[in-house]
Amino acid sequence: MNGIYPASITPFDGAGEFQVDTLSRLVERNLAEGASGFFIGGSSGECFLLTEAERIAVFEAASAFRDRTTLIAHAGAISTGEALRYAVAAKRFGFQHIAATPPFYYGFSAELIAEYYYDIARAAGMPVMIYNFPGNTNKPFNLEHPATVTLLRSQAVFGIKHTNHDLSQMERIRALAPKLVIMNGYDETMLGGLALGADGSIGSTFNFMLPHYKKIYDRYRAGESREALDLQVKANNIMAALNRVGLIPAIKYILDRQGIPAGPPRKPFAVLSAEQRRYLDGIVGDNLRNDEDKP
Repeated sequence: MNGIYPASITPFDGAGEFQVDTLSRLVERNLAEGASGFFIGGSSGECFLLTEAERIAVFEAASAFRDRTTLIAHAGAISTGEALRYAVAAKRFGFQHIAATPPFYYGFSAELIAEYYYDIARAAGMPVMIYNFPGNTNKPFNLEHPATVTLLRSQAVFGIKHTNHDLSQMERIRALAPKLVIMNGYDETMLGGLALGADGSIGSTFNFMLPHYKKIYDRYRAGESREALDLQVKANNIMAALNRVGLIPAIKYILDRQGIPAGPPRKPFAVLSAEQRRYLDGIVGDNLRNDEDKP
């Protein structure tokens, strides 16, 4: 596993209903742009704002592409039972891989979190990708804890989605368990992640500017580090603007501008104001000047 994987959004209509056709259009476009695979039902897909039935419906819709690309289903939940239901559904729909955030909110121990991943792997009949996102889950992994070390080196885990600004931890995970696939998870650290050994990258803004990130990936792999850095800086200018107005609402707005009707974000997210839209249009336009990159 390597390359560029969009963390796909979940498109809604005006009434907040999931739109299968729109997701299919977006996946088709990203495939044409060079996506290596897709991370379905993750944070960018507003996973924890969806009902259980909706999360499974998203898996079913994306599974139409299972013979054409690599699909990773995010099955993370607070409850092990709920996570198992997502994992089993994704396996039934033909997903090649399962990922999961650790169970959060309660103060689960490292041993209990490890058992959660073992349970998912057993239920799905395949190893799991750990979705390491401590900024949102508030569940950082202690790489010196015996239960965590055993988990990372076990047959229950095949990889890490490292959505953590601490890239040194990513390198330490690689040193601890060299067999693991590691995918960088913060778009703004993509180049740094590649430099520290990431196999590829999974990103939310890849939904609307995948060609730009593919250039970063290809330039870095070709040894053109200066050119890759220049492109990363432009991407980071855009990411800073997205975060300033609200990442998920901003991505959906830009997709709407591109002719992909992503619909509104689910509350408590709010749609962007006119002033925020103008601000975002200016930043994106200034940093994506090539015709093939522009919204």
